[in-house]
Amino acid sequence: MDSFEVIFISKVDTLEMVYLKEKEGAKMAQIHKSFTDGQVKDLLERYLRKEIKRNYIQEVLGIGKARFFELLKVYRANPEGFSIKYARKNYGSRIEPGVDTNIRKELELQKGLIQNNDVPLKSYNYSYIKDRLAHDYKQEVSLGTIISRAKANGFHLGKRKKAIHDREVITQYAGELIQHDSSHHLWAPLAKEKWYLITSLDDYSRYILHGDLFETESSWAHINAMQVIFLKWGCPHSFYVDSHSIFRFVRGRDTIHYKHHLETDDTDPQWKQVLEDCNVKVTYALSPQAKGKIERPYGWLQDRMIRNCMREDVTDIRHARDILKREIERYNYKQVHSTTQEVPYFRFKKALEEKSLFRRFAVKPPFQSPKDIFCFRLDRVVDQYRKVSIKGSEFKVAGHPQTKVNIRIYPLGDSLCELRFWFNGRLLNVQRAKNKDVGVVHF
Repeated sequence: MDSFEVIFISKVDTLEMVYLKEKEGAKMAQIHKSFTDGQVKDLLERYLRKEIKRNYIQEVLGIGKARFFELLKVYRANPEGFSIKYARKNYGSRIEPGVDTNIRKELELQKGLIQNNDVPLKSYNYSYIKDRLAHDYKQEVSLGTIISRAKANGFHLGKRKKAIHDREVITQYAGELIQHDSSHHLWAPLAKEKWYLITSLDDYSRYILHGDLFETESSWAHINAMQVIFLKWGCPHSFYVDSHSIFRFVRGRDTIHYKHHLETDDTDPQWKQVLEDCNVKVTYALSPQAKGKIERPYGWLQDRMIRNCMREDVTDIRHARDILKREIERYNYKQVHSTTQEVPYFRFKKALEEKSLFRRFAVKPPFQSPKDIFCFRLDRVVDQYRKVSIKGSEFKVAGHPQTKVNIRIYPLGDSLCELRFWFNGRLLNVQRAKNKDVGVVHF
């Protein structure tokens, strides 16, 4: 104690010294740190002999009425053995039975995924284990406990040296830049088949606008992603993609036999033609390193996707899509983003109201339907029988022989598509055909 106030109390020609509380006051549950057993016993005994009033003792010890009578009761029950010291009980690990077993079970599962070269996981996710224990086993365990168990049992990897990337938000408005890409991985290890994850993310809010899994990658998967976004949120200012052939024609890479006047970007892929019809700009990352400077959602998504697919014994892409939907919802509506320090949905919602570059989608004249925009495009010359040929299949049109018609092909599902024939800004007719007959799968 730093200092004590000394008070002298007289009774029948007797002066006795009592050590009182510290000037700054002692906490109710901490009187054993400021007083000895003998000092407290002396005060209680004097109270019983009516030499000192209760409120005075409470002020001295810094306790309340309830605590005073609790001490008095203990003293009366055993004056000789009275003590204000207490022994700490040893609760051992303080965790419920079975927790250690479940922690090890989860760590073993993650170890198997990390050691699988086809699975893009390189570290343990202890926070994920904490979530699983709470959700699946109803066991609340601290992150520190899980980490200590992991280290003690050899389930710990040293920190890997991470490449330095720019994690800043480089935009000021929602819809200013949409990060769009695909990732090909073994999302469900038990399926033994890699799938493509295609996502679109608003750079400003980090809100995932669209995400889906596909067995094969096609132009239509990427075009349909745009259709979902544009019809729901509107047309953004620009897209950020890599130089994949679906997004960009590069001379010498995409064809061996090319015309010498044909340079990079002189021939626009189907995906880019859709953006041009919507007046949306495209920015290309010219290298994987450049693409790495823009944060993608794959790191967070692939980590939880793979672990959940393994836990739920996923072997079917439909089941994996359900998990993906669940994880995107969690990411968008519950997860505080490490860069923005906000939940993506709330940041996105606020930006839509205050600072947005999304424009309402409108069909570009003379076209009449979104089917004329989010589609594949072909030009064909009408022959003398007033027919055009697509992949060996012939279709009759109302155009004049030797005229060039523009055909817009809109997939209606896995088997059928709609063909819309245009000439000089006029819709000639609409027909349906099987996807395989017009080569939709090859676009």
